[in-house]
Amino acid sequence: MEEGTSNSPSDCCSTERDYDIHQWDAREGCEVRQILDRIADKWSLLVIALLEKRTLRFTELRKSIDGISQRMLTTTLRQLERDGLIERTVYPVVPPRVDYALTDLGCTLHDTIKALVVWTEANQAKIIAARRSYDERAGEKLW
Repeated sequence: MEEGTSNSPSDCCSTERDYDIHQWDAREGCEVRQILDRIADKWSLLVIALLEKRTLRFTELRKSIDGISQRMLTTTLRQLERDGLIERTVYPVVPPRVDYALTDLGCTLHDTIKALVVWTEANQAKIIAARRSYDERAGEKLW
């Protein structure tokens, strides 16, 4: 950086990155973007968080996730299983019993999610204050 030049407010790090930011773009077929979209949706995050503690049955998951439909939970579980983040075990009993658990890969993702939750909790007061400030300024502008 040139002498006397300061970082912009949006500059969080140095300009040198150890990854290519363009790998996250919306190009059709971009696997990184597809994976991020999948694991960052609200239902997947909740399922992963719930399965961190123990193996759960479908009905236990559904009761634990307020607002999720049976169809959406089924879809979410299938996608997480396909990505190798959870495993589904079917027991040959009547009525059928199906358990869901995190895989080793899913456990490593949970650690990352936990770090994000800790960051959110530590910064929620700042975020709420920023929202209030924004809303006040937006109200003054009368879009």
